[in-house]
Amino acid sequence: MTKVCLIVIDGLRDDTARAACHYLMSAVAGGDAQIRTMRACLPTISAPLYETLHTGRAPKDHGLMDNKGLRPSSDPSVFSQVKAAGGRCGVVGHCYFHTLFGGTPFDAFSHAEITDPNAPIAYARYYSMDGYDAENSVQPAEIDLCAQAWLIADRHVPEYLLLHTSSCDTLGHAHTGLGRAYFRQAEKVDAALAQLIPRLLDRGYHVLVTSDHGMDEDGNHGGDAACLRHVPFLSFAGSVKAEPAEILDQRSVAPTILALLGISRPATMAFPAFL
Repeated sequence: MTKVCLIVIDGLRDDTARAACHYLMSAVAGGDAQIRTMRACLPTISAPLYETLHTGRAPKDHGLMDNKGLRPSSDPSVFSQVKAAGGRCGVVGHCYFHTLFGGTPFDAFSHAEITDPNAPIAYARYYSMDGYDAENSVQPAEIDLCAQAWLIADRHVPEYLLLHTSSCDTLGHAHTGLGRAYFRQAEKVDAALAQLIPRLLDRGYHVLVTSDHGMDEDGNHGGDAACLRHVPFLSFAGSVKAEPAEILDQRSVAPTILALLGISRPATMAFPAFL
């Protein structure tokens, strides 16, 4: 089994990624990565799309339609398939991922840090953003998240590693998807990734970068506007089987991860891999 790292930059619009993510776009210009526009499923809300990214099913099919209805996922996922194949998974990200895929509802005192090869997700560092509001963003520093992801990769070498950052979503809500602070936060995320991604590549990871949804001019998301549904998909993992003008389907991300890992996708992942 090879190794894959998926990086999810929450709330990052496709046009903002292309304008603000200088390291990522320099990798594209230099031929080290490819970028395509990907269409997010509906509703363009975080928790439902975290599940979509890992099960290959749209929210209308897996049943989670908002963040308030969060519950453990019942569908085969990247996490369950990797574990069934004898591999291990790692996560640095929002605590929603533990509730969805970690086997139990998240409890900060029990699950903030997990190192257990027998767990559904063997290695994890979760943040909760408890108390998040307009006056207090409660967002961890990007370099800290990248450092935590690297420590998991370096010490434990999980076959599947997820890094998820919420800061662009947070700044987008506070300053809108057209605000300077939102743009600058995308730059900060990119600068941190510039220190992490080369390390992962040197360690043999196939790296994919995407977002769950975008952000509109009012600082909201959830609907069908292009600025909400069009998100970037970057691959440092070889050729993407799509023309540059073709818009990819978000339901193909999970099958793509499994294809890179050499694991057969379950019947519930009906869409083909990108690669």
